[in-house]
Amino acid sequence: MTHRPAHSRAFTLIELLVVIAVIALLIGLLLPALGQARLTARATACLGRLQQMGAASMSYLSTNREALPQKFGPLPGGGQSVIGALFGGKKGMLPFYGIDTIGAEGRPLNPYLLDARVPPDSEPGVFEVPAFRCPVDRGVRDTGVPIPGLDRADLMYDFIGSSYTLNDHSLSGEMDATLVPLGGGRMPEIRNPAKTWMIGTHTIYNYQEDGDRAMHWFVKDRVEANLLYTDGHARMRVPVPRGVVNTTDDYSFLP
Repeated sequence: MTHRPAHSRAFTLIELLVVIAVIALLIGLLLPALGQARLTARATACLGRLQQMGAASMSYLSTNREALPQKFGPLPGGGQSVIGALFGGKKGMLPFYGIDTIGAEGRPLNPYLLDARVPPDSEPGVFEVPAFRCPVDRGVRDTGVPIPGLDRADLMYDFIGSSYTLNDHSLSGEMDATLVPLGGGRMPEIRNPAKTWMIGTHTIYNYQEDGDRAMHWFVKDRVEANLLYTDGHARMRVPVPRGVVNTTDDYSFLP
């Protein structure tokens, strides 16, 4: 009995092209979903750090007569004022308001959030405080500082020392105090604690004084922010409308 050798049938060129097309289609369908999943994971981690700051802030308020963590910094024209960006984090790059001189030791919320020993600010170098870096921090395209090298920043965490900021003034301007009086002191009475935000990503100030700093951290075509409210709850990816809009359906700058 004669056995003929079996011959395996090879793919034709057309079949191979069909397989490649199907794989390309599947990749095209899966990549946006994977990108969205990564964004959601980073945004959720960012929100988790806000919640940790919320717990630390409540402890700070209870031991500091209902005053939010605040630090005085030098003003360019002389004198000093409470600088909201100095509430926590590390030394930044901005050579104004004490941002590049007041680091982890001098920023008041840090001891309520960190377990590690913090070196003196007088020591050279920068002591990193990762708890104040939001994983979706993409910096700012227009810092408002007309100095080459300081007119934009890749990370607000590096530029200011924190990806987050206090609600210490409204979008109308830095002299329009909200939760921190201009001269420092206790937080005012809050009419709606579930709506007034307390700490948020810097993106919440994207349209300050009707400008546009192009802080598109979450998506390219709109501005969103992660916010911690004065009642202690936090929300992720809250939409930020264009213009000087201090109160929306989702949040308010105003006490």
